[in-house]
Amino acid sequence: MNRLANNKLVAAVVANEDGEIFDLNGYAAVGMAGTHLVPLTLNTTVKMPHGSELMLLPDRKPVLYNMFKKKIEILNSHPYITGNTIFPVAVFNSPGYVVTFVSAYKENKDAETLPIFSYGAVGWSNGGFRSAAICVTRERRQDLRLMPQEKVAAGVAQMKKKMPENRLRKHLEKCALEYGCPAGKNFFLARYEAPLPTSKACNAQCLGCLSSQQSTKISRAQDRIDFTPEPHEIAEIALEHIKRVKMPVVSFGQGCEGDPLLAAHVVRPAVLMIRSKTKNGTININTNASNPDILSDLFDAGVDSLRISLNSVRKKFYEAYFRPKGYIFEDVLKSVETALNKNRFISINYLNSPGFTDTPEEFEALNFFLKKYPINLIQWRNLNFDPFRYCETMNKIENHGTPIGMANILKRLKKNFPHLKHGYFNPPKEKFYAESK
Repeated sequence: MNRLANNKLVAAVVANEDGEIFDLNGYAAVGMAGTHLVPLTLNTTVKMPHGSELMLLPDRKPVLYNMFKKKIEILNSHPYITGNTIFPVAVFNSPGYVVTFVSAYKENKDAETLPIFSYGAVGWSNGGFRSAAICVTRERRQDLRLMPQEKVAAGVAQMKKKMPENRLRKHLEKCALEYGCPAGKNFFLARYEAPLPTSKACNAQCLGCLSSQQSTKISRAQDRIDFTPEPHEIAEIALEHIKRVKMPVVSFGQGCEGDPLLAAHVVRPAVLMIRSKTKNGTININTNASNPDILSDLFDAGVDSLRISLNSVRKKFYEAYFRPKGYIFEDVLKSVETALNKNRFISINYLNSPGFTDTPEEFEALNFFLKKYPINLIQWRNLNFDPFRYCETMNKIENHGTPIGMANILKRLKKNFPHLKHGYFNPPKEKFYAESK
């Protein structure tokens, strides 16, 4: 690929109809936050993280910065080869990186909704791809280089021999080998955090649900668990992981299930079984936190930490995305209060989408929330949903101001709340109150 004459800007990359990705001489990459467009530079990008994936965006035209004309343009076709159609390119970044801009594009008429991924802006400079992203953790919990397939397969064989009748083990085997789930792989590799999926049902209909989609035009990313494990099956997986791992975490509430609070009839006895055998290990629950009473019972049984998924701390925007059934946003807030009263470690799984998350209105609301509810950690997760349609959905409820920028959001939060942690993963209890590095 050609090097840019102006090294401060990051070269635009596009794809042809064969899926081949290349740079365009004279054009710089553009990032998008809602309707806000910004040419990408070396200072606003990082080297694309290992394990990230590049994607062609069909039914869309690339929006790029013409360095000769010094203006942003929508390209209908290749500027130098007549009749060659080109497409925008986006990056699905590896875990631990917050997307600051999404790939800039213009939809064609009747364009289909994009699949369930995040679509970070990407460019090219000095011999490598660059992502519009910020690293929030360097922990290698889900680094694919540390998960060789042969070792995963060996771990699967070992666990199959050790617990042949355990249906949850069999489910995690599918997650690890068929879906390439890093959490599933980590169980078989005896690393970090092990998943404990339990719930077939959910009381939300999230726009970006990974395991269940009402719209036939959007494919789910993976199959939801189709059975409810018995408490002893859950406890067997958890105890095996706790026994083999230094500072282990086991977590209910995974991408391949509904919400674990709806399976409390097996989660609670499983937690009691685990805690009857060992005080070691961190038992975490990832949830929409729809029922504070059930959460209170789980905390009393031995759950150590709570992660609540939120796309917004404002009721009408939360409910527009999660589309709750049988609960309301106030129930979520009561769950936060319950966890604070029980002195549990609280994270919010903050679903980030530039153009909404970094608007002045959302930032002001987040500040108010954090003052009222002194949670411990924000886990910055990139929202897996069509970014244009997401911002369109949010703006139908209320118009938003010009984005402040994700980098500025993080900077201001660190200043306003110096004890608040920022990361991506559920920490072990040994690190709950350790200083952030």
